Amino acid sequence: MSIEIKAPQFPESVADGTVATWHKQEGDRVSRDELLVDIETDKVVLEVVAPADGVLTKIHHGEGDTIESQALLAVLEAGAGAGPAAETKSEPAAAPVATEDKAPVAGPAARKRLAEAGLDASKVEATGKGGRITRDDVDNALKQREQQKASAPAAPAAVAPVPVANGDREERRVPMTRLRKRIAERLVDAQHNAAMLTTFNEVNMKPIMDMRKHYQADFEKAHGVRLGFMSFFVRACVEALKRFPMVNASIDGDDIVYHGYYDVGVAVSGDRGLVVPVLRDADQKGLAEVETDIIEFGKKAREGKLSIEEMTGGTFTISNGGVFGSLMSTPILNPPQTAILGMHKIQERPMAVDGKVEILPMMYLAVSYDHRLIDGREAVQFLVAIKQFIEDPARLLLDI
Repeated sequence: MSIEIKAPQFPESVADGTVATWHKQEGDRVSRDELLVDIETDKVVLEVVAPADGVLTKIHHGEGDTIESQALLAVLEAGAGAGPAAETKSEPAAAPVATEDKAPVAGPAARKRLAEAGLDASKVEATGKGGRITRDDVDNALKQREQQKASAPAAPAAVAPVPVANGDREERRVPMTRLRKRIAERLVDAQHNAAMLTTFNEVNMKPIMDMRKHYQADFEKAHGVRLGFMSFFVRACVEALKRFPMVNASIDGDDIVYHGYYDVGVAVSGDRGLVVPVLRDADQKGLAEVETDIIEFGKKAREGKLSIEEMTGGTFTISNGGVFGSLMSTPILNPPQTAILGMHKIQERPMAVDGKVEILPMMYLAVSYDHRLIDGREAVQFLVAIKQFIEDPARLLLDI
């Protein structure tokens, strides 16, 4: 029985997709739920699996083809090739194919790493499931290449009269992924279509750090997750947004849309670029639930498993460049939102406290906002409110 394998139903916000990687070729036997092909969209990579055991008889769209929702990708002959007899029968058909023409299969993350390193996939030893190349395989191949370079004997001066080595000025041209192109478009649109300004402040992190140190063991024992800084900032932002609803609003044409809910996007960096999964109804979540959701988002981002629904919407965004060592930056708006908070590295600095100099762990905070909707006074007061909540966490409990 022939089964048509079609592309997934794309959401309304996704017009089309690109066939990124075929993990199986025509004539290959497949098992039910085995990964067949990756479809890359502007936001996520969608995986298409085999609906039944059988043989992949025909592929209609190759890698790099642009497809629409529900497009016919391939045809699967269900039940064909099952059992030892079929396995023996299928071997002669595969014999004419030259071994060197069939390169090992690599996932999106491994392919990106291969392109960055300039490595040939056929020269990388694959240790992943089903002979797939993993990122670790690429890293190991890079280490071997560096070791070979280091151990190679130095060439005599007379043999190499050219002062610049051949590989020192190497250039590589690789196509930009759909996600990276979409990110670039949104960032440029944000700067062109919004009157974006940024205001800064600094916050003393010592109260939060002392609280974490005091309650960390009990918190982890009770909730099974470590207490981080992000949950405090999410909570502080929600309380500040309640006091300044304009910061939680958005612009739709000539209208201002006030949101009566608090969906906070948390910027997460993955192998394919920056993504912003959304904490739905963040005002109704406790610290432990926020920490759990953020950990899960980070894991999904690294594995390319975030769904479009998880990244759609949001009324406000938090970006933490401090995890990469950034001391200060100006975050870019995430349209149609009109404000974004930028967190940064915690660094000890001498501060004047009650006429005395103390060394305190300080963090610079930045709020970028759309001046078309938010006045400077509101933006500054909003940031000051966040500062007060972080420096005096009891305010979050007392609602003052």
